[in-house]
Amino acid sequence: METALTEDALLGGRVRLLQPSRGYRVAVDAVLLAAAVEAAPGECVLDLGAGVGAVGLCIAARVPGCSIVGVELQSELAALAARNATLNGVDNLMRTIVHDLAHPLPPDLANFDHVATNPPYLAAAVADPSPNRGKALATVESSADLARWLAVATGALKPTGTLTAIHRSDRVEEIVDRLASLGWGNVTVKRLPPAGRILVRARSGARAQHESQPLLLHPPQGGYTDQAEAILRHAQPLAF
Repeated sequence: METALTEDALLGGRVRLLQPSRGYRVAVDAVLLAAAVEAAPGECVLDLGAGVGAVGLCIAARVPGCSIVGVELQSELAALAARNATLNGVDNLMRTIVHDLAHPLPPDLANFDHVATNPPYLAAAVADPSPNRGKALATVESSADLARWLAVATGALKPTGTLTAIHRSDRVEEIVDRLASLGWGNVTVKRLPPAGRILVRARSGARAQHESQPLLLHPPQGGYTDQAEAILRHAQPLAF
């Protein structure tokens, strides 16, 4: 029997999203990641860990004519990503395949202008996985660890391409070190206080780490700041 679904909205209703009612559900991280991808019309984006397609749908809503390929481990979520592409009228521009990143990508998934990725945040050795299998796979590293995710991501890019990732702020040095070892050491980090998250943008080159102006998500009185609201509700790009 099909898992119960909800239909939700992102970007102030610009994106409609079918997702499981229980387990891992799309959060603001996906919207922030999509907003940080510097895609242009006609360019191609690879979304690693696509889930139900939220990142790709948000990019498609902001950048008409941009094509997106999603890669997702869980076949149930990949099927929902395909349904969501149809629901939002972008099935001609967006597709999702089922694939385990522990294995090489299919040969045709190469030379992308951009790769966006929201890897599982927790290393298996320190995690207490959710009893919900879908949520556990989305939040805890399994067949592919963080180093493997970054290797696959950089390997799928054009030499002039850009990797954009969102992750936990306490793993920033691990991420920067690994990217440098892969030859993608030109890294800019954007912090998202008060959340313990970072956005990372990497380009090919020698190690050169930069810190951009943080994006404050929540003011002291609660809610979202005007800048965050413009990104999350009004589909504005997230400037690095």
